[in-house]
Amino acid sequence: MSTLLLEPHNGVLHITLNRPECRNAMSLEMVNELRSVVAQLDDQVRAVVLSGAGGHFCAGADVKDLVSAGDQLQALNRAFGTLLQEVEAVSQVVIVVLQGAVLGGGFGLACVSDIAIADHQAQFGLPETSLGLLPAQIAPFVVKRIGLTQARRLALTAARFDGQEAERLGLVHFTERDPQALAERLDEVLGQVLRCAPGANARTKALLLASVDEPIGVVLDRGAQWFAEAVSGAEGVEGTRAFLQRRRPEWAR
Repeated sequence: MSTLLLEPHNGVLHITLNRPECRNAMSLEMVNELRSVVAQLDDQVRAVVLSGAGGHFCAGADVKDLVSAGDQLQALNRAFGTLLQEVEAVSQVVIVVLQGAVLGGGFGLACVSDIAIADHQAQFGLPETSLGLLPAQIAPFVVKRIGLTQARRLALTAARFDGQEAERLGLVHFTERDPQALAERLDEVLGQVLRCAPGANARTKALLLASVDEPIGVVLDRGAQWFAEAVSGAEGVEGTRAFLQRRRPEWAR
């Protein structure tokens, strides 16, 4: 990987956006490498942690790519939207650690995470309209994350705001005041995730995502089917047995 650092550890894949010289601006190469990593995730990976090198998460699209794209600009833009769809849909728990610039495409990546942890001084924003551009691929994910009213305000003003405001808006779940506190919070969250059954987490995430777009009856029918399968499945048997035996369950992966 030219734009990413990958570090697998105890069922967790740490992905670091690694273009610190440009605040980890999202190039087409980075988009393609992220899509490749996401496509290759397997059952041995329980969680994905996404962060940025050099004190920043991601400052948005690489303007050099936009200038040089020519007649491929539409395809380039849509490729980033596909990346957001793919990250949102993975069965693994996706955690983002947000520092410094969280702008444009970086903002979009935060919106498709399951759990977001931010430095209180991180700078969030949708700067596209201030550049005469549109947050074309990010917009629907921002709306799903924080609601249409706030999304309209932020997109139509290009306003910047910090981690504490991001928590108030529901964009992030935790804000911390220094790197050590960020690391401790990440360890706490990962411990909680890894205590859960991987298969149960994957299906729960799928049900939650489906509840946004699918008719409620369809989601409830599927939930009932999956619940019945879980009770008699390996994880359900191990989980209930561990509860009765007052011990921590041992998951198969």
